[in-house]
Amino acid sequence: MPVLTFREALNQAMAEEMERDPNVYLMGEEVGYYNGAYKVSQGLMERFGPERVIDTPIAELGFAGVGVGSAMVGLRPIIEMMTFNFSILALDQIFNNAAKLRYMSGGQFQIPIVFRGPGGAAHGLGAQHSQCLDPWFCNVPGLKVVAPSVPADGKGLLKSAIRDNNPVIFIESEVAYGFKGEVPEGEFLVPLGVGEVKREGKDVTIVAWSKMIHVALDAANALAEEGIQAEVIDPRTLRPLDEQILITSVEKTNRCVIVEEGWPYAGVGAEIAHRINMHAFDHLDAPVLRISSKDVPMPYALNLEKDVMPNAQKVVAAVKKVLYI
Repeated sequence: MPVLTFREALNQAMAEEMERDPNVYLMGEEVGYYNGAYKVSQGLMERFGPERVIDTPIAELGFAGVGVGSAMVGLRPIIEMMTFNFSILALDQIFNNAAKLRYMSGGQFQIPIVFRGPGGAAHGLGAQHSQCLDPWFCNVPGLKVVAPSVPADGKGLLKSAIRDNNPVIFIESEVAYGFKGEVPEGEFLVPLGVGEVKREGKDVTIVAWSKMIHVALDAANALAEEGIQAEVIDPRTLRPLDEQILITSVEKTNRCVIVEEGWPYAGVGAEIAHRINMHAFDHLDAPVLRISSKDVPMPYALNLEKDVMPNAQKVVAAVKKVLYI
């Protein structure tokens, strides 16, 4: 099986879907002639031409609206946000049109559109370019929200997102584009709303997504050296959420730690903890703990950024706390 970087897997997904369906097109800032700010769209303009790989002005609200309108009349746009921090400028189109028009039209319009691009903190990009906005999108009915962690999931989930008849928010970790992994060739789909066990274990459940999966796996490796077997669960899709995979794991391990990059207040982790408390409370031998970024704007200084973010050491400490050791 070929080994690809995350960006190559995403590029392959878009190329395959554009080849399969002439209604699929890509639009965003520098996606064409520059091959994308993070080179995710490398070679797509040469292959499909400027009518299907469209460079836009710096006008997120405008080209998001063009995408929504084109989806209403039968096209399947992929709208790239150079960074999801810039999606803030397009929220009126995403929240009020993309998410609601199917409902408000009584189902007369489908909105098959994907808003994709990098999110979360990178390295030293400061408070305005290091935000994890997953909970914002998860709060809005009508949107599906996807946060892949490894290249194979990136390809399979993006292909499924492009084929979905609903608006999908597809947030890629800004630091994960160079991560490598095995990626199946050809027709490979990962269904939306289905999580995955990334590591089997019996003593504690660690739930994480996007690049926090790698933090969780590092913590699980460290815990294994002490004889603690952590099960690592990746929801992959944050909305709709795969409740059953979470409940099944907690019923087995009786303990849960949630690791998220975003801020703690009203985070995705809070929703996951609520679902576990509602449906697996009788199986819990300790309170569900959450590890998140600190509740502050992201500092610019790298040493302070490192202190704000979750890491394996913080996860190990949380696991030991729920195990009472």
